[in-house]
Amino acid sequence: MNNHLTRRDFLKTSAAASLGLWAAGSVDARAAFKTKLPKAMIRKKPTEREFQELKDAGFEGVEGGIVTVEEAAECRKIADKLGMRIHSVLRGWAEFNSEDPAKVESTLKVTEDALRAAHAFGADTILLVPCRIGGNGMAIPEAWEFEIEFDEKTSHVRKVAAGDNEKYRDYIAAQNRATDTSRAAVKKLIPLARELKVVIALENVWNNLWVKPALFQNFVASFHDEWVKAYFDIGNHVKYQKPEDWIHSLGPLIAKCHIKDFLLNPDGHGGKFVHPRDGSINWPAVHQALDDVGYNGWLSIEDGGLPLEEFSKRLDLIIAGK
Repeated sequence: MNNHLTRRDFLKTSAAASLGLWAAGSVDARAAFKTKLPKAMIRKKPTEREFQELKDAGFEGVEGGIVTVEEAAECRKIADKLGMRIHSVLRGWAEFNSEDPAKVESTLKVTEDALRAAHAFGADTILLVPCRIGGNGMAIPEAWEFEIEFDEKTSHVRKVAAGDNEKYRDYIAAQNRATDTSRAAVKKLIPLARELKVVIALENVWNNLWVKPALFQNFVASFHDEWVKAYFDIGNHVKYQKPEDWIHSLGPLIAKCHIKDFLLNPDGHGGKFVHPRDGSINWPAVHQALDDVGYNGWLSIEDGGLPLEEFSKRLDLIIAGK
């Protein structure tokens, strides 16, 4: 989420070679997959010009932002006219773990606005990051150090790393409190989501919460409700575990996917966000995992810095299993 990066030095020859590979083998590769993966970019309040540019570049839809119901309805008319779709709304960060009740209520209100905007857009999902923890000197394991033990009934973590966890006591307490407050807040939103027929898709985005597949799956599944699922950002999870592992763990809980890439450092520890197909993600394995779990859903690029046509070509390669 919101990791829009640019690269000054892009190797044009690699893009040309990739396109040639796609053209030569895409038909066979596509035929091997059972699922359909339409393409989208993020545009808060898309204009007719933006819709047309996206359509001309080969995209089929848009992920919108929080706008008024009236604005969303106007955008939907334009999308319908052009045969495009606004499939989701990026609600983003919430503060469901705030100790200020007024702030919790305020962030609930914004999320309700997102649900209503989604309904007016004709979208069936909102992306919601319930909260984040950390800072103030709180000791947190490095991404490669996590070894989590948790209670499957409550999603509460007991340990987050091997050995003595005393130094992580504050982190464990903050995580368990965030889990409880997030669950309580989302439950308040479910009746409106059900009324509007819009899924609340929870995203995990470097917020120091639910950082392993089994734990995130357990938290999302704990709602036991069809209107609460996961919004899986493929690039956000690379530093913790392979994206294909997350996909297999989340399975049918995945409502939508964001696309960006992450380049791990040579030692596999840490790295940086890069454009799709420039990083460490094994995209053929990711597509196979999506196919394995029966994911028929949108791939929305959350990135900037390349022409739309180039982003579209890169998504075509991913969809072709390249």
